[in-house]
Amino acid sequence: MAAVLQESFASRQHRNLGFIARALLCLACLAGVAPLHAETGAQAWLRYAPPPDPPRYRDMPHEIVRLGHAPEEQAAAEELETGLGRMIAGAPETLPAFHRDIDAIVLGTADEMRRSESMQRHLHGYQPVPLAPDAFRITHVRNRARQCWVIQGGSPRGVLYGAFRLLQWIAQDRQLPTDTTETPASTIRWVDEWDNLDGSVERGYAGPSIFFDHGHVRGDLSRVHDYARMLASVGINGITVNNVNSDLRTLQPEMLEEFARIADSLRPYGIRMALSVDLSSPQVVGGLPTFDPVDPRVIAWWQAKVDEIYKLIPDFAGFTVKADSEGRPGPHQYGRSPLDAANALAKPLQAHGGVVLYRGFVYNNHLDFHDLKADRARAGYDNFRAYDGKFLPNVIIQVKHGPIDFQVREPVSPLIATLRHTPQAMEVQITQEYLGQQRHMVYIAPMWSWVLDTDMRVDNQPSPVRDIITGKTFYQAQGGMVGVANVGMETNWLHHPMALANLYSFGRLAWNPTLTPESTLDEWTRMTWSNDGRVYEPIEQMNLASWHAYEQYTGPLGLGTLTDILGTHFGPGPESADGNGWGQWIRAVPGPHGGIGMDRTVATGTGYIGQYPPELAAKYESLKTCPDDLLLFMHHVPWTYKLRGDDPGDKTTPSAKGAPTANDADDESEAKTSTKTVIQHIYDAHYAGAATAAAFVDQWESVKSLIDEPRYNEVHALLVFQARHAEIWRDAINDWFARESGVPDALGFVGHHTGREEAESLPGTGFHTVDVSSWETASGGKAAVCNAAPCELHTTFRGAANPYRIQVGYFDRHPGAAQYRLLVNGTEVANWTADDMLPPDRPDDRLNGHTATRFVAEGIRLKPGDTISLEATPDDKDLPAVDFLEITRDPRWN
Repeated sequence: MAAVLQESFASRQHRNLGFIARALLCLACLAGVAPLHAETGAQAWLRYAPPPDPPRYRDMPHEIVRLGHAPEEQAAAEELETGLGRMIAGAPETLPAFHRDIDAIVLGTADEMRRSESMQRHLHGYQPVPLAPDAFRITHVRNRARQCWVIQGGSPRGVLYGAFRLLQWIAQDRQLPTDTTETPASTIRWVDEWDNLDGSVERGYAGPSIFFDHGHVRGDLSRVHDYARMLASVGINGITVNNVNSDLRTLQPEMLEEFARIADSLRPYGIRMALSVDLSSPQVVGGLPTFDPVDPRVIAWWQAKVDEIYKLIPDFAGFTVKADSEGRPGPHQYGRSPLDAANALAKPLQAHGGVVLYRGFVYNNHLDFHDLKADRARAGYDNFRAYDGKFLPNVIIQVKHGPIDFQVREPVSPLIATLRHTPQAMEVQITQEYLGQQRHMVYIAPMWSWVLDTDMRVDNQPSPVRDIITGKTFYQAQGGMVGVANVGMETNWLHHPMALANLYSFGRLAWNPTLTPESTLDEWTRMTWSNDGRVYEPIEQMNLASWHAYEQYTGPLGLGTLTDILGTHFGPGPESADGNGWGQWIRAVPGPHGGIGMDRTVATGTGYIGQYPPELAAKYESLKTCPDDLLLFMHHVPWTYKLRGDDPGDKTTPSAKGAPTANDADDESEAKTSTKTVIQHIYDAHYAGAATAAAFVDQWESVKSLIDEPRYNEVHALLVFQARHAEIWRDAINDWFARESGVPDALGFVGHHTGREEAESLPGTGFHTVDVSSWETASGGKAAVCNAAPCELHTTFRGAANPYRIQVGYFDRHPGAAQYRLLVNGTEVANWTADDMLPPDRPDDRLNGHTATRFVAEGIRLKPGDTISLEATPDDKDLPAVDFLEITRDPRWN
């Protein structure tokens, strides 16, 4: 021990020199003279960049004393070595015992601290306190002239969480508190990964699975190790690694041995692995003639299978189950209930400490659209209410936060307020299935907080959702949140660098649902991008505006996202909303005397509103009190129904220039006294949301010199894509509603596009005209398609001499990469490759809202008589399809 300490003291002078050098480097960075190093995003928020004021942390110890030997404690010490070494000075080292003559960060549980003779002898000022298993306490203790930090965990996992929190404070350049205790609000803080054994990821938008490839667990699981580290840093303690639409091979013995390797990679970070299972497994895998959950042979099979799993994976977390929904087999096949199935799995898990998360996502996807009482939103309540209190204690009902399917805004599922005697975990989607699929920046935490803050008014008492799911309201020992994450093999995990804000904020809200989306975003932004206010302030402004903007340019007033629900859920497709069996209906009735919205009232509709506690139900039932942002989810109203104007975030009033924008409302009172009609709000909101998306590009460009080039360019390209796609959404939805309602836009913008010429009307060679089946996604409902080069379109400019913006609307089909050139008087002014689309779930060669996109050339100087030409060259998988050319004054040059 003495030799170790002597070596430590000898190396301190060297580390102090390192500290000085690092401080000078940071000062140089602030002065703007140091280069910005290229980054890939692989480290996410665990970059551990030096804070702007290293002297603030000059007393931070360089020694780490680890009292325990659990894997989580070893990981905690290693993390401190890495983080402090990068952020402060030198290379911290870990020692086996405490000594009075050292500054140290001491790690351990209460029992380990009591058993440590060195700590008892030399650190009298600290007394361990009782803590919950995952809780931690961080305390600053002065030991004579020495500075000590003690991180006590209620368990080794708590120690790890405490180490991460200390590093996060430094990475965020925070003042360190002297004594802080944190306890997670709930026991279930899980992520679900919808990964398939073949390596694909359902509703995943960042490349193939990090877990599986070609039917097996990957040979190299280093990326799983890195992911576990990220998750643990925000307090996640469980992960279901395979798709809820479970592969039938999952429970085969040879696959379980492979799954055990994943569990080994997760274990050092305190994350327990769970598996999604198919209820037909006793029959398909086990060879039984039935999978009836009450059959004794089936019960015995599940018992043997659970015992087999725990021999391989001693800390196995349990099962996630999707059944009787969207084609998945379930107990209904035998006339049994979710209660029978859940308990059959839960009983053998009980002895091992495992749980069953049984998804409340059970509904009929073959509903009759013509039945005005049919309502998918009712399904969760109708299917589970009768079994409340009858499930075994280790059954947790996993309830989607809304009653439909992760739409841009839904009311809280009434099932959440109904299960008084059954633990539940609220399921949200981190992956942006209906929210732009990580090609659009949408910070979702404000929506989650809106849900968590919703007061369900159970028994006319305050009952916010956050208190129900964490067990406070109904005195449940279990509960929490599950986020469907779906990371992939792309270097930055979720394709869009900004999307990681959602993963980070989910973890923080699962840990503490009272946190605000502003605070979690600020934490993430500082650690991911910079502690420089010139950087984090515009990034936070953009993100905080993004959810409402997306809602505006897709589906406001509770309509849902209005995407193609029969396809990949990416681009606009309002025509698909009604007339199918999926139940995501908007019930649009055409004509000026028609209307829009689902009648879910008790009085005249489906009765869905009656599933809420009486006080909240009364609020939704009455048009006088139903909030505008949920109006069309709850009520069917005429197109010309006048809104209450109760949305303080709605700024869609006309600007002085005559165009509705996101930021031109004079004040909040104008919106609140609005007598705007439903149809006019739909028109205006789509213009306002698209304008906000366009503003994101300008905001991002303001930080160009302060961000490393690779990440800057990546985000810039995505924001430009979003701005153009938001315009596609705007035009498609507004054109569709204008035709459907027969009510014109009072401001005269919908259907009118200054400077636009339809491609099919332009002279040229090689193009032929086709009808676009999703007519609203093409200007004029048609496009000009090139089958074989050469293909050209031409127009003659007749306006005044000025710089102009030339916009080309076209369809970028997947896969494939058509080539385009834009010329003025035969001279090329722009060229691009049509390979910008995010690959959907399947190849898509159709002309629709998923493949529609736009290219913009800015600052092009034109004069009367100039010839503008577009040349297109197909490849064998992407035949160029052009919608329009549009020439407008360039606001950046005029």
